[in-house]
Amino acid sequence: MATARTARDWGDAAGSLADRNRLAAELHQRHGAPTHWRPVPPAERFSALARIIAYQQLSGSAAATIWSRVTGDTGRMDPVRVGMLGQEGLRAAGMSNAKARSLLDLAERFEQGTLELARCARWDDDTVVEHLTAARGVGPWSAQMFLIAVLGRTDVWPTGDVGVRNGWKLATGSPQPPDPDELASAGEGFRPHRTVLAWWCWQEADTRLPDPD
Repeated sequence: MATARTARDWGDAAGSLADRNRLAAELHQRHGAPTHWRPVPPAERFSALARIIAYQQLSGSAAATIWSRVTGDTGRMDPVRVGMLGQEGLRAAGMSNAKARSLLDLAERFEQGTLELARCARWDDDTVVEHLTAARGVGPWSAQMFLIAVLGRTDVWPTGDVGVRNGWKLATGSPQPPDPDELASAGEGFRPHRTVLAWWCWQEADTRLPDPD
């Protein structure tokens, strides 16, 4: 349940991997460390989780446009605003039916006290994932992104993420991306800093994959 709270923490984690693994050293030299992540304060975690859902399976620019419409001038979301917008308002802003229903479910759970985003920072990773995925529309990937971007957990390894799989292929020179089971096994040697490895894989995929025609 290790957590990185500062840019220096992430830099130390990346350096630790680079010191003991040749592939990690190469990736560290190419990409540095993911120094931009910080744990999100409890009051902002609902908005952060809602944003993760809004960005699912969309390009960054498209998701950002929809998010700005949904949140208005504040750039943030809270259960009250979700309730005020309702299904129709969320759909009018560009959200899919499924995502709108998911946000409404999150808001209801939060108001009822069954979505505990303040206390979850004390829980281990598996417990956080189990808790979050009980909500509608929150799958393992979304829960893992919450662990990384909201709680700052350093040992998250999202083996089902397409970018991680493609990045691993490029980093290792493999002929094709590994399946999730293969990737899970490959990541074992990078504990307890697999979040850094995931970030390196994303950088590989972003910088070395050819742009589509």
